[in-house]
Amino acid sequence: MVEIDAKMVAALRKRTGAPMMDCKAALRDTGGDMDAAVDWLRKHGLQTANNRADKDVTEGQVFSYVHHNGKLGVLVEIGCETDFVARNEEFQQFGTDLCLHVAAMNPAYLNESEIDEASLGKEREILFEMTRSQMQGKPDDVVAKAAEGRLKKYLAERCLMDQQFVKDDKKTVEEVRKELVARIGENIQVRRFVRVELGG
Repeated sequence: MVEIDAKMVAALRKRTGAPMMDCKAALRDTGGDMDAAVDWLRKHGLQTANNRADKDVTEGQVFSYVHHNGKLGVLVEIGCETDFVARNEEFQQFGTDLCLHVAAMNPAYLNESEIDEASLGKEREILFEMTRSQMQGKPDDVVAKAAEGRLKKYLAERCLMDQQFVKDDKKTVEEVRKELVARIGENIQVRRFVRVELGG
């Protein structure tokens, strides 16, 4: 059996940002396999994030960004459970990065629940008709499935939490948020954002 020493725990902590005790448990459960321990922490962390989702977020911060030419500005409100976490370096970095993301990606909505049913229904109808004309002769259920795929892509491009994160396009903003919750151990919620562009 591999002996888990402080050096291994410190190396895993440096690589993942996870708490020391979690790093130790991950290494112990995976027999000291560093890559397996990273996967263990990710799975464990996402579970932690889901468990904290119902915790009240009464603290937090409003982050801001103004483009160097003064013609584009962004405000993002992010909530957390305690004032201590609101001052946390990773929380601060997430807020700064999210402002830059909103400036660059120009999302229309925070998430799908913000879109009114009439607009969503209209978009679904347009995409169905467009898909049907491109897939002539195909059964309606096949067309409907393809149209739903297009709708999902449409929403992923317009909803902030579903967009590919500008600093890591292998993850969505929501996945980055969940990983932050897992590392910090508190519920963190992106509440709202405003993007203002001169003449826009």
